[in-house]
Amino acid sequence: MGSVMNKANSVATKRFLDALNYAVVLHGNDVRKSSTVPYVAHLFGVCSLVLLDGGTENEAVAALLHDVLEDHPRETSREIIANRFGEKVLTIVEACTDTPTDYKGGPKPPWRKRKTAYLEGIAKAGPEELRVALADKLDNVRSVLSDYRQKGESIWSRFNAGKVDQLWFFHSLVQAFRSTGAVGFLVEEFERTVAELDREAGAA
Repeated sequence: MGSVMNKANSVATKRFLDALNYAVVLHGNDVRKSSTVPYVAHLFGVCSLVLLDGGTENEAVAALLHDVLEDHPRETSREIIANRFGEKVLTIVEACTDTPTDYKGGPKPPWRKRKTAYLEGIAKAGPEELRVALADKLDNVRSVLSDYRQKGESIWSRFNAGKVDQLWFFHSLVQAFRSTGAVGFLVEEFERTVAELDREAGAA
């Protein structure tokens, strides 16, 4: 049974609720790739992981908004995020996207180039950015593993890069996060889940 959260530690602040509403407004019609699962399920999952790991309000807000610049560049902007939720939130959101800073919804750089840049960015990330990034990637790899167990090799066709590249990226993320000195639940669970995916999909 849950306990009543101390008011001083409550996440239900005006800014958090504003971020929750804003995320639903922007992503409310989105679904996860090749599925009918509402995309907000991912945002809620990332936010939940951040809070379970002791994340701050800034991190929880950024968790809800971490994909808005990449997925809805015509409806929002870095300026809007900074003005509405603060520069710290913007910094975390920027660290969680692999799109160029001037992205406005046009063609993205090649997949491998974007992922390599993202991996390089992890080395420069601070603790707040790392927590949200880890929560994001953990929720992603959990979803991939779950889908793989249900649908098998067919899941790889939904991605912009195939199985070999996807497994490469997850392994590279483990190495990148570990190289920062990250410890704790999120990185341990991420590494464990990537290893499970590799055992099941890598052998197929």
